[in-house]
Amino acid sequence: QVQLVESGGGLVQAGGSLRLSCADSGRTFSSYAMGWFRQAPGKERTFVAAISWSGGDTYYANAVKGRFTISRDNTKNSVYLQMNSLKPEDTGVYYCAAKRYSGPRLPGSWATYDYDYWGQGTQVTVAS
Repeated sequence: QVQLVESGGGLVQAGGSLRLSCADSGRTFSSYAMGWFRQAPGKERTFVAAISWSGGDTYYANAVKGRFTISRDNTKNSVYLQMNSLKPEDTGVYYCAAKRYSGPRLPGSWATYDYDYWGQGTQVTVAS
């Protein structure tokens, strides 16, 4: 069983940085590729970034490429999202998600329905 808990959200000024964390209390974390999604008020949940089970492959949405970095530490059952140069349009609830996938490379970005487990989300607000 995978149980995901996000943390690290908050209020930040435009241009600032935040680091989100997602911890899994299960025992099979390294069997999963991990992703980050976000959802702005009144909008659909959209893909942000993904990382393979080993951390050897990553994939980003164009909107965050060059500003956000996804990483993971399988010894701590955790995945992270370092967000730099934040913009007001980055505001939303950020969710981490797990997909059982042991391939060494990611096939691009999966849709929300492809993921098996979700966290409860953490709010990120970027003030202009």
